[in-house]
Amino acid sequence: MSEDVKLNAYFERIGFAGSIAPTLQTLEALHALHAATIPFENLNSILGLPVLLDQASLNQKLLTDRRGGYCFEQNLMLLRVLRDLGFEARGHLAKVLWGRRDVEGLTTDHMLMTVDVGGASYLAYVGFGGLLLTTPLKLKTDIEQETPGTTYRLTGAEPTLRLEVKRDDHWWPAYEFDLAEVDDAGFEARNRDLNADPEWFLHHHLLLEICSPEGRRLLYDTRLTTTTLDAGIETHTLSSVPEMRDTLTSMFNMNLPTAEGLDAAFGRILTRNLVSN
Repeated sequence: MSEDVKLNAYFERIGFAGSIAPTLQTLEALHALHAATIPFENLNSILGLPVLLDQASLNQKLLTDRRGGYCFEQNLMLLRVLRDLGFEARGHLAKVLWGRRDVEGLTTDHMLMTVDVGGASYLAYVGFGGLLLTTPLKLKTDIEQETPGTTYRLTGAEPTLRLEVKRDDHWWPAYEFDLAEVDDAGFEARNRDLNADPEWFLHHHLLLEICSPEGRRLLYDTRLTTTTLDAGIETHTLSSVPEMRDTLTSMFNMNLPTAEGLDAAFGRILTRNLVSN
């Protein structure tokens, strides 16, 4: 990497002030704070701007500019932080199954990581729009694992595993992944391919999410869903460009990009939503 992770800036961004020893407690704290403060967001893809994975670009976007990013950006940032702190952490590619009826022929379009700590292995990811994880999961199959508001399980057999989510007493597939380790060059290649595909989902739909143990906020195009453990689910449809701007900055803990075309992109999303309704 041409530049190291700016650890102090990262800790300041997520509000971390605990022990940096490579323990499960440290992993859980970093994971939870990252998911609660750095949003999943795909504005660069919406605007046709490059999505860069070198560490200097991630430092600038996620830390200095106080933006968010999609799964490759988010998880590479955390992966490199963990390695700098002495964790044994590996990156992997996955095929997203969530929300898809036809899963034949899918290619990898998601990144996650596994971390060895305290004699056990854990699955971790801080970027998955619509299904953000708040705490690492044990890398064990066929056991239910409770997190605030969501129950997960892993199925399958190594090297290929599937993460599933329990909703209304039914298990739904989230993604399928291979435990083969992927290096930076592999993630760069998949990132380039995805962003070069004009039909890629994240070029056309706005998706933001931030999640804490108390609840989550999810914006899909103009539909804002707020879920809390005490108040349940509330939905609201955004109806103007100013409202979209204000929602992103006030509810998703981020600054907006200064690139031209942002308001026009918001306008297209608003118009499409009106037509579809």
